[in-house]
Amino acid sequence: MVYRKEIDGLRALAVIPVVFFHAGFESFSGGYIGVDIFLVISGYLITSIILKEQNEGTFSLLNFYERRARRILPALFIVIFFSSAMSYFLMTPSQLIDFAESVIASVLFISNFHFFQEAGYFSIASDLKPLLHTWSLAIEEQFYILYPLILLAASYYRRKNIIYSLALVFLISIVFCHFAAVLWPSANYYLIPTRAWELLLGCFAAFFLFKRIDFFQNYAILKEILSILGSIFILTSIVIFNEKTLFPSFLTLIPTSGALLIILFGTSETLIGRFLGNRIFVGLGLISYSIYF
Repeated sequence: MVYRKEIDGLRALAVIPVVFFHAGFESFSGGYIGVDIFLVISGYLITSIILKEQNEGTFSLLNFYERRARRILPALFIVIFFSSAMSYFLMTPSQLIDFAESVIASVLFISNFHFFQEAGYFSIASDLKPLLHTWSLAIEEQFYILYPLILLAASYYRRKNIIYSLALVFLISIVFCHFAAVLWPSANYYLIPTRAWELLLGCFAAFFLFKRIDFFQNYAILKEILSILGSIFILTSIVIFNEKTLFPSFLTLIPTSGALLIILFGTSETLIGRFLGNRIFVGLGLISYSIYF
């Protein structure tokens, strides 16, 4: 897998609006879409890693899980430790019980199930839940556990069949997501069945670019236009979306398609790729996981 620094820059473009949104900046009313961009990036990176190692005959399920644990657990445990210390002094006994339950759920990577049964993500009560943001980590971890097993089992079949199957899951997930946004908004926001399609967008990008990283090298203008369009999709979502936007839904295709376009076309030869590949954005992208936590 060829390292692409512009992907780290895209991570920065995802984490910055999330931070500003939670800081209360009105011009970043849709900053929460950064999480959706992260999901697309995760699908792309994980699939790229697995395909590369399978192609080289070096893929190991245990090594894959071990690398994920080394990346994720240290920051998670630090956040839990300091949140627990502060909660002891600031929370009431009933709040401490709820917090303890969220700690257990976070460690087990099922905090999305825990939080969807409580207050909505944008409610006032959610501001009193220090570990609320771990819901997205739980979704990613559930994906990391299940998805490699699916690819490993499917490695005995033709790759086209795998993609067709994943495409069917994608369609079911996004349609279910759109209608669940009205019928079951909390479950829709927190649970993986209605978020799987976002991860799969990145997976499809990885399948397409595998061994085809230079597929569009003779279409420089097309790459420039589509990568710029992708950034416009993302920036527009950050400014226009707000807490009243039906989300996630078909509208989520705007920022996630933006991320997809940048992954596919925003290479280092393009204006957007060079912008995202600057030292500041790459540096922020490399520590984006820690910033988010």
